[in-house]
Amino acid sequence: IILMIQHFFKLIWNKKRSNALLIVEILVAFLVLFGVMSLLTYNYQNYSKPLGFNYDNVWALNISTNQDTSALTEKFERIFQRVLAYPEVQSASKTRGNTPFANNQSNRNVVYNKTTIQGDIYNTDEHYAKTLGIELAEGRWYNSGDLGAKYTPAVINRLAKDKLFGNENPLGKVIKLEGDERWKIVGIVENFKQRGEYQANTPAFFNMEKEVMGTILLKVKPGTDANFEAKLMRQIGGMQSDWTMEVSYLSNQRKSMNQQTAIPSLIFSIVCGFFLLNVALGLFGVLTLNIAKRKDEIGLRRALGATGKAITAHFVGEMWVIATLGVVVGVILAIQFPILNVFDLDSSVYIVGILLSVLTVYLLVTLCALYPSMQASRIQPATALHEE
Repeated sequence: IILMIQHFFKLIWNKKRSNALLIVEILVAFLVLFGVMSLLTYNYQNYSKPLGFNYDNVWALNISTNQDTSALTEKFERIFQRVLAYPEVQSASKTRGNTPFANNQSNRNVVYNKTTIQGDIYNTDEHYAKTLGIELAEGRWYNSGDLGAKYTPAVINRLAKDKLFGNENPLGKVIKLEGDERWKIVGIVENFKQRGEYQANTPAFFNMEKEVMGTILLKVKPGTDANFEAKLMRQIGGMQSDWTMEVSYLSNQRKSMNQQTAIPSLIFSIVCGFFLLNVALGLFGVLTLNIAKRKDEIGLRRALGATGKAITAHFVGEMWVIATLGVVVGVILAIQFPILNVFDLDSSVYIVGILLSVLTVYLLVTLCALYPSMQASRIQPATALHEE
């Protein structure tokens, strides 16, 4: 095998100019594949993790007070109580505008001891978990009885717990936010992927706000249709005609949010597919031309007793060696991404991307080399000598 590899390298070196172009082409193909495969791996890993909440039959009533400044809390509370009174509404919760799939974020730095992280902040009431079907992993969700406590009650997700507390039990601990605001941890949830299935889980902090307003999430009964939406908007809108109100369905917002991630991935995959097709056609053409120029060599090998399978294996192996030279350089470049923690992604994303890219390159090279190599194996010594 060592002698065969040495022979391959000698043949490649004898045609180093044309083979150098093939190596560069394979290198570029590998790097393009690495980018696309890493993106697809990242999206798949995110998609395989649960959202952490239920969006089915949940509507968001977004309310803007416009220029109104008087008794806002009381007016918003009256609207909220009216929403709860509808028989079609199973549960409702007051929160701010960064509801699930709303493409609206609120971030703050959170400190515990000497550790500081940035997390998504959700100002809510005690009905938020029930309305979104959020299940507690540890502890409890806050309730109205916590309003008189010294510290604002808060619930965090598992990722926030791991980054901020490590192996320490966070329940009962007090965290500090910008502005010297302090929250006490009362519960832990698992995931909370507010931006959809394809987005990564981020540290999340839920706190109970006494006078929260901006959006009302309402869980409606299954089968509730647009007729109720029209009635809701007409009656609720009549309570505050100078306010702006809009209803959106979380299920529709989820589709829109996922499309923002899926469409670019699809476009990159299609572009990569066309590029690989061009690379495959180039490899196929170069190998076909190479075999046509080496018919005398092939005829001599056959005359010396080489079998058709040996001829096929020789040319496929030669292409594998060329591909290996391009892949090795590509792997050296790609391995820098997990080492340098580029884009702050998990190392497994890049490792899987590298492995999938390597397999795809070798599969592509094998498919491109197989047919011309099989054609070469059918060349007979007499035919090759006659053409010479």
